Amino acid sequence: MKDENLKVLVVGSGGREHTIAKECAKSPLVNQVLVTPGNGGISREFKSFTLGVEDNAGIVNLAQDQNVDLVVVGPEIPLCNGLVDDLQKVGILAYGPDEKGAKLEGSKAYTKDFLSKYNIPTASYGNFSDLSNALDYLETCQLPVVVKASGLAAGKGVLICESMEEAKTAVGEMLSGDSFGDSGKEVVIEEFLSGEETSLHLICSGESYLALPMSQDHKKVGEGDTGLNTGGMGAYAPTSLVTPVMLRQYEEKIVKPTLAGLRSEGVNFRGTLYIGLMLTTNGPKVLEFNVRFGDPETQVILPLLEDDLVILLLKSARGEKMPDSITFKNESAMVVVLASKGYPESYPKGEPVTEPKNPVDGSFLIHAGTKEQQGQIVTSGGRVLGAVGVGKNLEEAKQKAYKLVKEVNFESKYYRADIGHREFSRS
Repeated sequence: MKDENLKVLVVGSGGREHTIAKECAKSPLVNQVLVTPGNGGISREFKSFTLGVEDNAGIVNLAQDQNVDLVVVGPEIPLCNGLVDDLQKVGILAYGPDEKGAKLEGSKAYTKDFLSKYNIPTASYGNFSDLSNALDYLETCQLPVVVKASGLAAGKGVLICESMEEAKTAVGEMLSGDSFGDSGKEVVIEEFLSGEETSLHLICSGESYLALPMSQDHKKVGEGDTGLNTGGMGAYAPTSLVTPVMLRQYEEKIVKPTLAGLRSEGVNFRGTLYIGLMLTTNGPKVLEFNVRFGDPETQVILPLLEDDLVILLLKSARGEKMPDSITFKNESAMVVVLASKGYPESYPKGEPVTEPKNPVDGSFLIHAGTKEQQGQIVTSGGRVLGAVGVGKNLEEAKQKAYKLVKEVNFESKYYRADIGHREFSRS
């Protein structure tokens, strides 16, 4: 395949996929970007199809019918369901890990055992599918304690329990299937780690990789990092929390042992490896692995990339060695998530969205939980939009992002006004 006039298919429907599609469309190698299933905003920019992310056969057929050159798989569910494997079987290049590689995200219990086996720093833990054994283990734990559903739970299957009663209830509801269905039929009970969280994203091709700018997500729904866990209420990059020297240490202690360990397990990992880190007083520890770009971190990482994203995705998909270095803009980016009030629990849908006609330079709106209804964009999810600002420093990026926030309206609009607060407190 000659790398010109490429047709790229992005699989997914959120803010991450809208950002990936925009970045792919910038590449001089790309002729057309297609998306399935997309959302209201995506469908206005890119040719979209209605296939859901779990329809492997339908997506393979679509890629063949449309003569797609590269499929970029956005969310974790199709990766864990083996979509990349199915595309590879018919000779279609796909960016993302195969089903074996995706297990790093699909099973938290597997990941904890992997980390332990290869001496990669993480919190002490136990994996359980039996309630009695889990409750016995809880009695040995210090409070607070973390209880995780082992399977996929859209970023919400992690509970920090302050009391033993709360922890026992969480374990019981998960193992019974009441709180997270089959995803909670195995639980991880974990030592609570204190410190600051940060996200390290890598584009990998086997043991060859490139590190993207370090970012910081805001998982809690409320200001001051309070309330329930969400899929993420905002993010910024880069963060001063991690210096270049620290990043090199993380690569030696965590990244290289992880990729070498995967190779030992028979996994030639290709795609994005997103490592959630807690920076503790005893050094960095792995909180989780994800096998795709983070959402909303993608919205602040990819706009800072100076190089052509598509070239990197192609190299990874082909299993080729990654470039020795990568160039980023000397800028900062921030995204503020506009959510429907009530998220991550129950929230209204179908509210008309008013968008700004002319956002200031360096700001743009990313669609996530939207759809088009009779020619009008309306809300359809908990995280509706992302207001992104890019500037010469984080303060300028913040001003642009929040200016855009004020110019967007829907009835139940809710957002955090303190994205980046930890970074600003350090300066």
